[in-house]
Amino acid sequence: MAGNQRRQRRNEKSRSQPVRKNGSRDVDPFEYGEALSWRNQSYMNDIADRCAPSPHPLSMCQSRAAAFGYPCEEYKVTTEDGYILSLKRIPHGPHDSNTSTEMRPPVLLFHGLMVDGATWVMSTPKQSLGFILADNGFDVWIANSRGTNSSRNHTSLSTKDPAYWEWSWDELASYDLPAVLQFAYDHTGEKIHYIGHSLGTLMILAAFSEHKLLDVVRSAVLLCPIAYLSRTKSKLLKLAAHIFLAETVHWLGFYEFNPVGPVAHEVLSQICGDPEINCYDLFSAVAGPDCCLNTSTFCAFLEHAPQSTSVRNLVHLSQLVRNGGVSRFDYGNAKDNMKHYNQPRPPPYNLSSIPNHVPIFLTHGGEDYLGDVPDTRHLLRTLVKKHNSDSIEVIYVPDYAHADFIMAYNAPELIYGPMVDFFKRH
Repeated sequence: MAGNQRRQRRNEKSRSQPVRKNGSRDVDPFEYGEALSWRNQSYMNDIADRCAPSPHPLSMCQSRAAAFGYPCEEYKVTTEDGYILSLKRIPHGPHDSNTSTEMRPPVLLFHGLMVDGATWVMSTPKQSLGFILADNGFDVWIANSRGTNSSRNHTSLSTKDPAYWEWSWDELASYDLPAVLQFAYDHTGEKIHYIGHSLGTLMILAAFSEHKLLDVVRSAVLLCPIAYLSRTKSKLLKLAAHIFLAETVHWLGFYEFNPVGPVAHEVLSQICGDPEINCYDLFSAVAGPDCCLNTSTFCAFLEHAPQSTSVRNLVHLSQLVRNGGVSRFDYGNAKDNMKHYNQPRPPPYNLSSIPNHVPIFLTHGGEDYLGDVPDTRHLLRTLVKKHNSDSIEVIYVPDYAHADFIMAYNAPELIYGPMVDFFKRH
């Protein structure tokens, strides 16, 4: 099935042509507002007609969990640097006779870039990881990082203050991640199984490399991990990084990056003139052509995404693309780096120092542009040096791109089932 869809998609792409006006010249896509689309058109051309992206007025608990009868609790967690995060909890399934959480292993799910925790419950109960875990006896906690729709409050700052947005994934790893993990640990009294997707994997790898959070984490699942990014297959990301596009936006005085706002429109107008970059489908241009999403799931996704991140976060990710390693944020000059790190260059995260006693379940896909195969194999070589075969498990899905790992219709069979078995062994 997936292979047929892949061939169909490639045939459709080979027939696609640039938009033309009067048959005489290529149209500037931004002139007519047709090309800047976050809709994924991987193998269903009518998605755009069947669901226009619009924010859902209700929270994840109301819009997704309650719709299927799942209990859902909402907590507020304040980080050490003052950000107030929304943390959701699905303590059990809707049909469990025993609703106690005492015998339920806790698991925390952390989302990726420009999305929030709703990504874990986008589909039906039989297809959404958050629901599947609850139905399989787990106490499910779902994090939402600073800047996302439900985590935009701060003890003293407003989102209109530039200082609110002065953070990158360094701060997500140093503040957001420990805050929500510690909160779940304190409430359950048990170590947490951790699941991260995309940026959520980079955060836990950074923490582990500094031997942090090891006392509260029981195991770690890395869904299409990103760490090394220098060989990304995304031409859009490569070009943006090498022309210092995010840095330019920051220098111009912009601090919040709203993917559907006017700043994003201007940013993308600088790179969408390149004929090798497909701005008619930005999801695929950034993350790779998924194989296995259905219309209803992606429509639900568009009700909750894409969401804001900080421009500084994009600057930091661009540094990873250019520099090849995994280091803390580079302030751009020796003086500022000395001020923050007491050394002229930002210190690296030494991923080879991650202890081998934390069991790791890692998945990656052949069509993933972000967690591309060469970079992921580099990460694996780094991790395998420390881990033996009993403590690390790897699944490779040739047809999967970045979004498939959290929304594909066949992910329960290919990924989630083996993941649950992994948790039960550890």
